[in-house]
Amino acid sequence: MAGRRILLINPNSSEATTAMMVAIAKSAVTDGFDIVGATATRAPTMIVSAKALDEAAPEVEDIARAHQNSCDGFIVAAFGDPGLAEIKTALNLPAVGIGESSMLEAAEKGRRFGVATTTPLLGAKIAALPDALGLRSHYAGTRFADGDPEALMRDSARLRDALARAVEACIAQDGAEAVIIGGGPLGEAARELQPVFAVPVIAPIPSAVARIIRLIAARPAD
Repeated sequence: MAGRRILLINPNSSEATTAMMVAIAKSAVTDGFDIVGATATRAPTMIVSAKALDEAAPEVEDIARAHQNSCDGFIVAAFGDPGLAEIKTALNLPAVGIGESSMLEAAEKGRRFGVATTTPLLGAKIAALPDALGLRSHYAGTRFADGDPEALMRDSARLRDALARAVEACIAQDGAEAVIIGGGPLGEAARELQPVFAVPVIAPIPSAVARIIRLIAARPAD
């Protein structure tokens, strides 16, 4: 059987971020699957507001439509899952978002989960995801790293330390039994923080890879 191809769509207009996320996704993929990336061009380099997240959705759907004949499934790699609902409605291919995938994983076994991230202006969008997934009773809340989101992204050590403090707050103050690092561009920091804490730290890109592989594998062969 030919390899199955998964398209990772970066709603942020940063090729470097796409390359980083694709590398993380490739490290999580199983034999028989390949990951390729596509980068938005109309969005900011880092989506940090609800308005920018909403405005990214049409382009994410456009990218999926343009690639629907050359891939077997899609990952929307921004934590608010912009355009995911539209892709699921319009296209006959499996699609997942890193937000939904990581929350579904975090809530496994009835766990209470929190989110640690850098973008306070997306707080309402993040809080809406558990409601849409039927996970409100599991959601412990979101904690935001101190500092400007874009400045943190330019300093990996500072980013990691600020996110670690947010994870600690999720656990100590909110009672989280698992914590998601909420953002595709935060993928490397998520991987670095996973061994640090006693509770599971969920990296959303590998969560999405595992979920899309399950969905593709469950489809009948052509």
